[in-house]
Amino acid sequence: MSDPKNPGTATPPPTLGEGCTSRYDPEALSEEDGTEFPGAAELWDSLTPKTPPEGDKPAED
Repeated sequence: MSDPKNPGTATPPPTLGEGCTSRYDPEALSEEDGTEFPGAAELWDSLTPKTPPEGDKPAED
C-alpha cells in the first residue's frame, strides 16, 4: 500500500430487503465472494453440545 489515505476498492455484493431484514442476495454470490466453507458442518458439530444440559432433561416419574 503506497498511500495509506487511498480509499479501498472493495464493494459489497447486492442485498435483498431493508433494515433488519437486509441480507446478501444468494443468487449474486459466487466463489469469488468467499461463500464456500467446506468445514462448516465440522465446525458446527464441534461448537454444539453433544448432550443436553442438566436442566433440559425431562422429569422422571
